[in-house]
Amino acid sequence: MGSLPQDMPSTSVSELIPVLQVAIGPVILISGVGLLLLSLTNRFGRAVDRSRQLAKEMREKPEADQKLLARQVETLFQRAALIRLAIILATLSVLLAALMIIVLFLTALMKLEADVCISLLFICCLVSLIASLAAFLRDIHLSLVALKMELGHRSGPAPHAKSSPKTQ
Repeated sequence: MGSLPQDMPSTSVSELIPVLQVAIGPVILISGVGLLLLSLTNRFGRAVDRSRQLAKEMREKPEADQKLLARQVETLFQRAALIRLAIILATLSVLLAALMIIVLFLTALMKLEADVCISLLFICCLVSLIASLAAFLRDIHLSLVALKMELGHRSGPAPHAKSSPKTQ
């Protein structure tokens, strides 16, 4: 094995143990965001598949039905764009957490002070995660809008819109 250059400070294993302990938090964050990404990619795939299915149905339906299907496809497109944004932001959050772990270890190995850099990375990581979750919540809202649109079309007027026996 090669030796370290004379001007590079050495770090013992006992000095790295606290760094490993500090790095556990970002590793757990990466794991949790990984599960979020799994959910988001599944939602993205379903939105794309449903869009393709509706596009195929549009070609086979009369023009009156095509307008409703076109609105549903537009909503699905908006949802897919939001999910893509959420995936990008969640991935950015993971990348920032990984970068933070690297900076933690480099600062320990090189005996540098990088508190501001580490803090900024952590803040950016969490801001990116929050923005990803906000896009995810917006997608959930749009999926309910799409469901309401589809159910409204299939069931006709809402039950409360029917006239009562007294008014007939």
